[in-house]
This record gives sequence, structure tokens and C-alpha cells, in this order.
Amino acid sequence: MLKQSILALGLLGVFSGMAAAADAVSDIPAAPVVNDVAPAFSWDGVYLGASAGYGWNRVKSTTFGVTTKHEFDGGRFSGFAGYNFEVAPSVILGVEADLGYAWGDKTIVTSEVSAGLNGSARLRAGYAIDRALIYTAAGYTATDSEVKAPFGEDSQVLHGWTVGAGVDYAFTNNLFGRVEYRYNDFGSGDLGGADVDFSQHTVNVGLAVKF
Repeated sequence: MLKQSILALGLLGVFSGMAAAADAVSDIPAAPVVNDVAPAFSWDGVYLGASAGYGWNRVKSTTFGVTTKHEFDGGRFSGFAGYNFEVAPSVILGVEADLGYAWGDKTIVTSEVSAGLNGSARLRAGYAIDRALIYTAAGYTATDSEVKAPFGEDSQVLHGWTVGAGVDYAFTNNLFGRVEYRYNDFGSGDLGGADVDFSQHTVNVGLAVKF
């Protein structure tokens, strides 16, 4: 009888220990869930950048009722700044301004017409596909054109409009590249006694920092 009691007490102790061990395991806190999903990229914010490219210039000159058309081309460089804001999912609106310089000149009879300082202020509208932003832009543009003639020099700021389209692509959250086409119509003005109309096609490649 004594042996049976001791055996019963032993079995009771074993089952009690197993129950305590089970409770201890159940009390171990669950491992924290790690969220590996990166935040979605946003085009919102201010940006600053620079671009370089090439321009094809067209000049129509009218002197004493005689009109002639001429073309010349050259490289160009500019700095730009703007602001983007998302008005709906993937729909981006923005404003942008740039200031640059265009090389190239053309001799018309005895006068040399050249491009120079130029700038613009534009409104932009685009559609974002993840890190790519496809956009169109239009607005005001101006250029300080110059003519050099045997009897002297003359320059005038011509005012007009610009329209274009391009793609911005974000390499990182703060750095994006750009490829863009633009058409600039600088209007007309009097240069060296001639009525001059000046327009331009350009292709630019740029790099910008987004803040």
C-alpha cells in the first residue's frame, strides 16, 4: 500500500510539471511582425535641377517687304526649379521655371543673328506610373536675341509661348532624371531694322534633386 501511494504521488508530480511547462510555453510572447513593405514613392515637393540639350532654330526675316527664312542650330544649357503636387491618385500637377543659354548663330546677308539667354514659366500636368512621371507642359517663354551688322549691334527680348512633353524618372527618393522635347515660339520683334520671327525646337536631358 505504501509503494502504491509513493507511485501515485510521483505520477502526480510528473503531470503537474508537464502542465506547468505547457503554461510557460504558452506565455512566451509572439515574435513582432516585421513590415517589409516600403512606403510608396511620392512626386510631391520642391525640386531643383539642370539640363543640357540641343536646339534647332528657325528665323524668318522681313526687310523692305522681302521675307527670307533661315535655320541654324546649337547646344543649350539651363537650370530649372519647380513644385509638384498630387491632386488625385497618380495625377500630378505642377509649376516650373527655367533660365538658360542657347548657342548658335546665322548670317543673313551681312548681319549675324544669334540665340542667347532664354527662360520660361510653365504649368505641368502628368500621370505617375510608380517612379515614372509622363507629363506635358506649356506656358510663357522669352529669349534675348542679338543681331550683329556692319553698322552696329542690336538686341531685343522676344516674348512668346512654349509647349512640350517629357518623362521624369526617379532613380532614388530624391534624385530623378529627365528627357524632354519642347517647342518655343518667341514671337517677333525688330532687330537691326528687320522684322524677325524666331522659333525653336529643343531636346533636353536633365538631372534634378527632389526635396
